[in-house]
Amino acid sequence: MAEPISVAVRRGGTVESVHHVHAVAVRNGEILEAAGDAAFVTFLRSSAKPIQALPLARERGDVDDRDLAIASASHVATEEQLAAVRALLAKAEATEDDLECGPYEGSRLNHNCSGKHAGMLALCHSKGWATQGYGRPEHPCQQAMLAEIANAAELDAASMVTAIDGCGVVTVAMPLRTMAHAVSRIERIAGGGAVAGAMRAHPELMLGPVTLDTELMRAHTGWIAKGGAEALLCAASPDGLGIALKVEDGSARALRPALGAFLAQLGLEPGPFGPVELRNSRDDVVGSLEKM
Repeated sequence: MAEPISVAVRRGGTVESVHHVHAVAVRNGEILEAAGDAAFVTFLRSSAKPIQALPLARERGDVDDRDLAIASASHVATEEQLAAVRALLAKAEATEDDLECGPYEGSRLNHNCSGKHAGMLALCHSKGWATQGYGRPEHPCQQAMLAEIANAAELDAASMVTAIDGCGVVTVAMPLRTMAHAVSRIERIAGGGAVAGAMRAHPELMLGPVTLDTELMRAHTGWIAKGGAEALLCAASPDGLGIALKVEDGSARALRPALGAFLAQLGLEPGPFGPVELRNSRDDVVGSLEKM
């Protein structure tokens, strides 16, 4: 097994902490490059959102790029993002009260998964499924989500390890190499071209708490990217390269330097990714985060 990318946190000239990052790149299911354990198992979390939006793209002829982008996003509740969630809810003939993601700062709309949940409600409306309880594992909506992820990853849905995500719906665990493969296949699946095009057309709607996915799409033409909780990042190039990175201890601060290092390892332009300045509460530069 190749060594993981080690990201050192230096205060002054002294290493204070080290984060280990596993990364893998695949094409057509074959591993092209790896750092650390390509078989490292973790949960797909919000990196699954573009895959979960695929049935919406296929089933609803009335959804547009804005709808598909916000359904794929982990947003930060900007006015533009909340307007997109409301528009998708209207197409679902649903309201904020129907969202089962739970509130954030007093509003279910503000929850960073409200776009995904609005998309699930729109799918339920189209399919004639009950909207109450759409987030439960046994509901047809969640069964459809599992089938979609299994298809993208080319796995047997019955064999997948599942748990409950932060927003209350089902999430799936799988090896990093399988995640990279699944994301690389999105545009080959019916509805995938629409979802990927929407993500590229509206990076401002995709913008979330960790901005690496939006920045990667802006820096590399034609790419799609989506981050997930616990320091996960999945992305795919327009020519079918899939990558997945996971910080072993879940610290997202290590992703930017690790992504820059892994892109360089692949012979790609690191762009805005690489070493990060460590600043204190007075905004003084007191150290750095960078590959050891």
